[in-house]
Amino acid sequence: MTAIKPQPGILEIALYQGGQSRIEGVEDVLKLSSNENPFGASPKTKQAIADAIAEVHRYPNTDHGPLRQAIGEVHGLDPDRIICGVGSDEVIQFLCQAYAGPGDEVLHTEHGFAMYRISALAAGATPVEVRERERVTDVDALLDAVTPQTRLVFIANPNNPTGTMIGGNEVARLAAGLPEGAILVLDGAYAEFVEGFDGGAALVDARDNVFMTRTFSKLYGLGGLRIGWGYGPRAIIDVLNRIRQPFNLSELQMAAAIAAVQDRDWAERCRIENARMRVWLAEELAALGVASDTSLANFVLARFADAAEAEAADAHLKSLGVIVRRVAGYKLPNCLRITVGDEAGCRRVVEGVKSFRARPR
Repeated sequence: MTAIKPQPGILEIALYQGGQSRIEGVEDVLKLSSNENPFGASPKTKQAIADAIAEVHRYPNTDHGPLRQAIGEVHGLDPDRIICGVGSDEVIQFLCQAYAGPGDEVLHTEHGFAMYRISALAAGATPVEVRERERVTDVDALLDAVTPQTRLVFIANPNNPTGTMIGGNEVARLAAGLPEGAILVLDGAYAEFVEGFDGGAALVDARDNVFMTRTFSKLYGLGGLRIGWGYGPRAIIDVLNRIRQPFNLSELQMAAAIAAVQDRDWAERCRIENARMRVWLAEELAALGVASDTSLANFVLARFADAAEAEAADAHLKSLGVIVRRVAGYKLPNCLRITVGDEAGCRRVVEGVKSFRARPR
């Protein structure tokens, strides 16, 4: 047996599985497995990408200054308290690398995003899973799970893959209940889909133990470029910048993100259309006997009678060229997460579920 071994925790990490995008032998595939914006990036963003190609031979700036300034102007935030990363995943990784290690604990909810556990293990820390209440973050359960070893507490609000959300008072109560030295991380990957929601920025400003992450992968349609950011106390931002690779974002990525965040009309049109079709999709599925919790993201979590029925529905949809996301790995074996597509895509999903219900038993 080799004496060469990785750091503790790394071999406990299961390889992340992205949403399926192809079906063998099927050409007209509708991918609704990765919560992507069906309308894509805005025309202004695409033009910014095209313009930036001419400079790909140049090293990018290392401080992301123009991008941080643009984010700050749109969201009313201090640019000096913003850090940018390769998706919000990298910012989550920075937090675990900087603030958690062997002997420390990182809390996350039972149906929370997989990267919390992965990043904790990669840092040598112990991930602690905390129960939810009917697929909703339970603040009391999180506070009960806190120990002197707790260093980070992650919640996504709205949550992925459930789509559920807790209110600002509950989030503030959680932040106030954490011990000194623990950081509450608010993952706002889906915050833009909630009208008027700041993702927790005001709470970040009010306290020194709260940090917010955001992404350009969802509403802005830039999942393929991997751009995210975080907002937090100046002291935490200073620490994270010390471990951030200096050239972690290219000029092309930054140009795209600047154009995307500044194109507020496109973002608002996408948000409104998502909200419209999300309600329609949930109501149509409910009429077919497929329940879902009220979602505030760009997907619905469809609940079937049991794991066998969810698997059969998934197989049936695939036979029709529709790819949704199985979430058994998130301890939701009886559910399918369905991205809210455009109107034609949502109608195709409903027709698929309708034909599944009508199939011979």
